[in-house]
This record gives sequence, structure tokens and C-alpha cells, in this order.
Amino acid sequence: MGVNPKIRSTTILAVRRESQVALGGDGQVTIGNTAVKHDTNKIRRLCGGKVLVGFAGSATDAFALLERFEARLDEYKGNIRRAAIELAKDWRTDRVLRRLESLLAAVDRETSLIISGSGDVIEPTDGVVGIGSGGAYATAAARALLRHTDLPAERIVRESLVITAEICIYTNDRLTVETLS
Repeated sequence: MGVNPKIRSTTILAVRRESQVALGGDGQVTIGNTAVKHDTNKIRRLCGGKVLVGFAGSATDAFALLERFEARLDEYKGNIRRAAIELAKDWRTDRVLRRLESLLAAVDRETSLIISGSGDVIEPTDGVVGIGSGGAYATAAARALLRHTDLPAERIVRESLVITAEICIYTNDRLTVETLS
């Protein structure tokens, strides 16, 4: 596995359809070319269950960021955009946080965001968020299913992650999917 093996973990996907938003992730954690865990849960409910967050990258780093994000959500009374912007500012300027290697996908009933350590807070136009090793594959599958089916958001997330697991070696089909309606 080498001295400092690259830890790759995950595909996280969020999809909105009508009054439902779903956020899901696979369960695989990979170090180097070895899958070392198959059933990790990378999805968390915050703000009394009103916000869903998924993480890709270092789990330890993600937990540190989740704690800060939750504190910002509390501070800004559940305003996900404001909390995300403040977290991104902290992440970019704080000496310790700046070294954290993770991405967050955060959704509530109205908003879907990607939050990165480079200070980015991105809200995709179509409400589809894909991050992690298989994020681009999952996003492509979700967009195709949104355009050509009437499947609900939760089912689109599941099907897209299964398709991604068939393509991306850092993604498996042991899924966790949460929804908000």
C-alpha cells in the first residue's frame, strides 16, 4: 500500500424531483488498490433532520468539517447557503482546516450545494450534485434518468449509484440513501 497511500472513498449523489430530494452514497473505502471497507455510511442528517450531507475524501477530515458545518447551521438557523458560505470561508482561511481533504454535498428542501476547501460553494442549476471518485458517472446517469423517466428522486439516486458501481472501481453497490420531502 505504500508509505502514504491515496485513500479514495466514495460516490455521493443528490437528486431533486418535484417535492423530493434524495442524497445517497456507496459504502466502499479504498486505500491504494485495495477495498478495505464495504459498508461505510457517508450520509448524515443535520439540523434536526432538515439537512442531508454527504462527504467524499478523508473521513476524519469530513467529520471535522461536518461538526463545523452543523455549528454554522445552528448559528444561521438552518440557512444552508449562509452556513455553507461561512464554512467555505473558514475552510479556505483557517490554517488547520485548509489542510483538510474532503468535499461535502449538502441539501435541504430547496437547495443543493457542493462545498469545497478551495472556497467554492456551488449550486448546480438542475439540482444534481455528484462528488467523489464516481461523481461524474453518477451525475451523468442521474441526468439521463431525470430526462427520460418518471422515477422518483430516491430511485434515480439508487439506480445511478448502481450504474456508477459498475463503472468506477472506487464505488460499490452497498448504498445508503436518505430523502427529504
